[in-house]
Amino acid sequence: MSEDLIKLGALAAHRLLAGGELTSVELVDAAARRIAIIEPAVNALPTLCLEQARAQAQSADSARRAGQKTLLGGLPIVVKDNNDVGGVRTTSGTPIFRTRIAEVSDRTVAKLESNGAIVLGKSNLSELGGAQTTNAVHGTTRNPYDIRLTCGGSSGGAAVALATGEAWLAHGNDLGGSLRIPAAFCNVTGLRPTPGRVPRKRLANPFDTMAVEGPMARDVADLAFMFDAMVGFDPGDPLTSPSSEPPFLDAAESPHKPDRLAMSVDLGELPVSDDIRVAMAELRRLFERAGITVATDSPDVAGAMDAFRALRGSSFLAAWDPYMAEHRGQFPEPVMEDIERGRHQPGAALAAAERYRAELFRRTIDFLDTHRFMICPATQAMPFPVETLFLTELDGHKLSTYLDWISITAIWSLTGCPAISIPVGFSKDGLPIGIQILAHPRREADLFHLAAWIEREMALPRLPIDPRSQAQARQRAMVL
Repeated sequence: MSEDLIKLGALAAHRLLAGGELTSVELVDAAARRIAIIEPAVNALPTLCLEQARAQAQSADSARRAGQKTLLGGLPIVVKDNNDVGGVRTTSGTPIFRTRIAEVSDRTVAKLESNGAIVLGKSNLSELGGAQTTNAVHGTTRNPYDIRLTCGGSSGGAAVALATGEAWLAHGNDLGGSLRIPAAFCNVTGLRPTPGRVPRKRLANPFDTMAVEGPMARDVADLAFMFDAMVGFDPGDPLTSPSSEPPFLDAAESPHKPDRLAMSVDLGELPVSDDIRVAMAELRRLFERAGITVATDSPDVAGAMDAFRALRGSSFLAAWDPYMAEHRGQFPEPVMEDIERGRHQPGAALAAAERYRAELFRRTIDFLDTHRFMICPATQAMPFPVETLFLTELDGHKLSTYLDWISITAIWSLTGCPAISIPVGFSKDGLPIGIQILAHPRREADLFHLAAWIEREMALPRLPIDPRSQAQARQRAMVL
């Protein structure tokens, strides 16, 4: 029974809950058993709150029997370890907060809880920055398709928990690609929403539009289902506003192909691994066979990463400068470089970054006016060894900073456009490959329509995998 439950999608589990054929307590118990089996191999969920979850599940079951309904209806989820869950440790992966216990859930999590989410535990993440899920508090999370490799980041624990069946839905957040990269590395889905769609936790700069909260799930419909439970107005986030749109699940359950779109493998200038180029070519052939007009094009992004680094430096300084006097030695070197860039860059550099960002936004909107969608890889590289914090070379090109290998996601964070990350295949070594699709701001419904169509046409495997069996199969192949 437990094995059957972890194979269920979130929507399927929700329907069984609503029909009285399943209880939230049974789901929590099934997740707990799966976590106990899987965690030693992957380290995706270093902090668990299962007793608290069981108590919440019992309350959810009682409320459901009394006729009370919520959007998620008592479904278990996991929350990234840089967001607060009341009564649970929040470390952000840094020794600075190693023992911090949140008194209450932050606004993002409280919204999910009010909509019927039950938190199983906290998912692992990178240490204050970067896209490799490893930190000095909880250690490294491993890719379930090959535990020798990284799962990406920073929402890596969330992606792994989904891929392995430890959870049905997962929360994450994204500044430079943290929802999109691990989704691509782990054969799951992730959505970076338009800023203002989802209420955010308390930020040093609540007016910032690069940091967003969003959902992750095993497939597009489950992703939209969770997104519906996250969106809305919250007075604590000045970017949010009320929405009267139909449920996003409606769009995800209505796959639709567009008449036209644009694709770019490398945005005209970025190094990209050969396996990803092959997958993009196969995807293009799928579109063309379906009669979709495909333009090989992208907005001009030359200089975008200079602007991204300047703005990131400013935001990192705002967030972390209050901790410098006491904790300077506890910041990872790349993060310190960002903080110091924010401290020492001249005002003219920040003004130039803001000016560039405005120009890139206008170019991107004009581009989407013409092509409707922009599709490119969600990562430039395939998963690499967990011992490597970041790539210094890719496709024969030397990379100068820890952010260069994630340029293809970071660039689009500047624009405020929503981006969905979905799987499109596997490499010859059996490693997942994902794309990101961009649309106009607040056009997430369009993204769900197209992503659901691609998902249906490609029919990739979606069932949870066991990293132990993956490792055993690889060992057998090496012997043969």
